[in-house]
Amino acid sequence: MGQVSYPAASSSGSSFNPTSLILILVVIVGVYMLMIRPQRRRQQQAQQSQNKLLPGARVRTTAGMYATVVDVDGDDVVLEVAPGVEVRYMRRAVMDVVSPGEETPDDSYSDSEDEHADDDGEPDTAESEEETAHTGSTKND
Repeated sequence: MGQVSYPAASSSGSSFNPTSLILILVVIVGVYMLMIRPQRRRQQQAQQSQNKLLPGARVRTTAGMYATVVDVDGDDVVLEVAPGVEVRYMRRAVMDVVSPGEETPDDSYSDSEDEHADDDGEPDTAESEEETAHTGSTKND
């Protein structure tokens, strides 16, 4: 077997190209400006609103639930999600403080029962049929 000779590396292929370095830096700066910076700004705004929570404030949680702050206790907040229903959340679960005009009309639950109340005094036939099916008797028994 004969000897194998390897060609020497040419020096022309290993020269430094400043344009490629500039292109890489532009891409890194672009990613920072478009993705990282706005996310940090949102996190700082959320942190500021979480630190300013006061009882009575209307808030939206990260899960999208609207509630009213009842108590602030260290890293926890007590939220009223419905009249008489209070739950304890971590403070960071509050996404933002909601101004009263920002909620949709479907989010208010206090007047919805009064609007749908039946004023004729007679029970609905669907309700009385349901009670008969569940109890096996009518209301008059």
